[in-house]
This record gives sequence, structure tokens and C-alpha cells, in this order.
Amino acid sequence: MKAATVAQLKKELQHRNPDELLQLCLKLARFKKENKELLTYLLFEAEHEEGYVNAVKEEVDQQFNLINTSSYFYIKKSVRKILRTLKKYVRYSGNKETEVVLLLYFCKKMKHMHPPITRNATLMNLYQRQLGYVEKKIDVLHEDLQYDYGQLLDQLKTTEP
Repeated sequence: MKAATVAQLKKELQHRNPDELLQLCLKLARFKKENKELLTYLLFEAEHEEGYVNAVKEEVDQQFNLINTSSYFYIKKSVRKILRTLKKYVRYSGNKETEVVLLLYFCKKMKHMHPPITRNATLMNLYQRQLGYVEKKIDVLHEDLQYDYGQLLDQLKTTEP
């Protein structure tokens, strides 16, 4: 079965009544955890972006505390998993400022990890890639925000992990 385009779905949804739309949303939420998470964000947290960012930061803190630090192999797997989860939450928001804030927070957490990431090339490369990605994202923000987040980024860049 071939999936319909977004434009086709939009046209079809415009012809449905509110009860049918409600049933479709609930059915969609039943099938995938990501759909349910996105619907939760849109219904409950979209108006409170700062609270959402703080909740995501708390989850990142918890995940960093659970990392098995006995081997760099486990650290790499865990850090990649945390980054994947973080990117998923950023995708739900769609807000560029939220993305910058959360990625800067992730880099800060990586920088202060123990054992240090400087001893592992893969982790250092991941850290450097995220800093470069954040730098590109900062350029599309408002000038005042560019300055503020640019300073935070410079702090992360100048003092090596």
C-alpha cells in the first residue's frame, strides 16, 4: 500500500467532521509510541515551551546518570541513545530556539562526563559534530539570541572537555 501525500491527507481531513477526526487521532495514537508522544506534546506542552525544555533536560540528566561508565563502548552506545531521544523531542517541538538550548545542554553534559570524552575519538567527534550543528542553528535565530547562545557555544568550544 502506498501512503498518501500530506496534501492529499489534508484535503481528506477537511471533509471529515470533528467526531471522525477525534476517532482518527485516537486510533493513530494507539499504534505508535511516537505518535502518542507527539500528540501529548501538541495537546499539553506546546503552550509551555519552557516547561517542556526543563522536562527534557531532566530526562537527559537521568539518562546521563544511568550510563554504564565501565567501558567506552557502553558510554558511546548510551550517548548515542540520549542524542537520538533528544533529537526526537526537538522534532516534536519544531522550535529552533528549543533545539539550540537542548543541544547546548547535551554538549555541556558530555563535556562534564566522567571518564572524560577526550580519551575516546568517537565521543570527541560526536561532541565536535554537535557543536558544529549548533553553530549552524544559532545563525538562523534572532540577533539577541545569536549573541547569547554564541557565548555559550564559545565557552563549550574554548574550554576543551
